[in-house]
Amino acid sequence: MPVQLQCSNFGIYLRFMNLQIASLNSGSNGNCYYIGNEADAVLIDVGLSLRETELRMKQMDLSLQKVRAIFISHEHTDHIRGLSTVANKYKIPIYITPGTAKGGPKLIRHLSKNFTANQPIYIGQQNAAENQIMVTPFRKEHDAADPHSFVVSYQGIHVGVITDIGIACDRVSHYFQQCHAAFLESNYDEVMLRNGRYSQPLKDRITKGQGHISNRQALDLFRNYRPKNMSHLLLSHLSKENNHPDLALQNFLPHANDTEVLIASRYGPSPVITINPSSRHLLRFLSEKPIAPKPIQGSLFD
Repeated sequence: MPVQLQCSNFGIYLRFMNLQIASLNSGSNGNCYYIGNEADAVLIDVGLSLRETELRMKQMDLSLQKVRAIFISHEHTDHIRGLSTVANKYKIPIYITPGTAKGGPKLIRHLSKNFTANQPIYIGQQNAAENQIMVTPFRKEHDAADPHSFVVSYQGIHVGVITDIGIACDRVSHYFQQCHAAFLESNYDEVMLRNGRYSQPLKDRITKGQGHISNRQALDLFRNYRPKNMSHLLLSHLSKENNHPDLALQNFLPHANDTEVLIASRYGPSPVITINPSSRHLLRFLSEKPIAPKPIQGSLFD
């Protein structure tokens, strides 16, 4: 809960107004992202086995007992591999659209809940909405039944999980520019993919607007829509065959400025990162009510 103290005590305010984020794994071999505050947390996708999910959470000193909900982006195996077993063991509600559920795993029906694009969902044990984690889904372009990305918010801090996007569409740019931190897909290097061993139909599937975005496309989004107060960017879902972490990182570092850019690895968990408002933004956070991500307006985004 937020604490009512004098504004001069910046350090105590910052402690209570933060989110912890981490990638358990990011890539075609499994995707799972953790976002939580001191009391509650959510997982975006569970593409690891139950055993690996538990092991990596323990390695990061994070607790599955704090996870109040799992949100599923789409039905591809690398996003749902461990979903049923993790949700069943820990009795965690699964937020998933009917279209995704139809093509996805065998679900535990009593744990399954629906969500609607651009409609926030409040998660947590606190009664007041301002003390809960808020998750805002939004549609994305990907070759799946009903794919979504998410912005996870708490006390006016917004973290995007924006991967498996065929293009950086208007919906993506709309929500990305509101994020203090983001997991952003940077799937492939265009030259490596073009000269690589993939068949032409597979190359077309990746690049033609319903697959993934390249290092260049991700950088264009970052340069054009990064908010001034974005503290962390985790480059995510890197291809094993058509990208390299150093290559992706070197594309971004000359343009990073005050944003720390890291790689969300396909080989293990990331560091646990604390996202909080910097001191220069603290007075705005204290003077305003918690701010929800601005919803999408108009039929352009339907």
